[in-house]
Amino acid sequence: MRLTTGCTTTDPPTRTTRTPGHEGADACSVRAAPGSTGQHRAAPGGAWRRGPSGPGAALPSGATPFKGPFAPGHECVARIVEPGPDCTAPTTGDLVVVPWHISCGTCTRCVLGRPSPCERTPRYAMFGLPLGGNWGGMFTERFTVPWAQANVQRLPDGVSPSAAAAASDSLTDACDAVRHGLQPHPAQDIAVLGGLTHGRCACACAASLGAAGVMYVDRDGRRRSIAEGFGATTVDNARELGQRRFPVTTDAAGDPRSLAAALKAAAPGGHCHSIGICFQPAPLPLMTMYMDAITFTTGRPDTPHLADVLHLLQTHSVGPLAAYSHPITFDDLPEALPELPAKPRVLLD
Repeated sequence: MRLTTGCTTTDPPTRTTRTPGHEGADACSVRAAPGSTGQHRAAPGGAWRRGPSGPGAALPSGATPFKGPFAPGHECVARIVEPGPDCTAPTTGDLVVVPWHISCGTCTRCVLGRPSPCERTPRYAMFGLPLGGNWGGMFTERFTVPWAQANVQRLPDGVSPSAAAAASDSLTDACDAVRHGLQPHPAQDIAVLGGLTHGRCACACAASLGAAGVMYVDRDGRRRSIAEGFGATTVDNARELGQRRFPVTTDAAGDPRSLAAALKAAAPGGHCHSIGICFQPAPLPLMTMYMDAITFTTGRPDTPHLADVLHLLQTHSVGPLAAYSHPITFDDLPEALPELPAKPRVLLD
């Protein structure tokens, strides 16, 4: 990772790095990519953990509208190898968590704590998907982080890179979903309708954020077993919930049917948050939501919440590793990624 204080760099390429490329459905390759020197770069280091979440998880199957080739990856813990000239901290050798979004840190939205729609970057600018420009992907051996001083956060003492890398996106997203729902409903049971790794991460966070209990819904027995390891009660179908309603529900499946079930399971006056990304239209039961005063939220996680998640990891309040795959090496990534049943944990050092 190279950290910069501005948006672009112009220094010439001086080395070659490797980057996996998403080529299309069931296809992933490793290509040579130009590296560069001079400002603030970091390389994924330590037990570098990086795994696709949301759209990234669905890329190998071709279940997204995003067409390759491009460099995937938008979560990691990285080691700084070249600080930019104006970056005073962190510095060379530090391990840092890198947020998924590209943001300046100084515009009105960033100052208000909403850096993901930064006013100084193209719409949807992020690592790992070329929606708002080509910013590269975090599976790359070395990549540049613009405005790094406003974004990256040092890995706290006592926190392993493997545990923290998903804090870039999915772990923070899951914790925020639970936290926001519980704020008006403290010490209540919550329901998580899972499928994506976010669902198991929500189970991992729930107790430390004040949930009285967790009901996890998923047809997959392996994923239910993981959720049970985090203390959740599980069922394999939302119909098994019967007439039970929850003040806080979370959709983490990325499927319109799961979203509908999460809204149906919300109690009057309750809160439903969707951290699943639906790539097809998802109708909402607005009349029922209106009559029952259901609050529905969705949206991408922002950097200001990252520090809270890292604190949960440092105090051992959250231990998400069971939600991820076994460790795989960078060289094994192209073959392993399309086949893995869980968020991959990729090691470079």
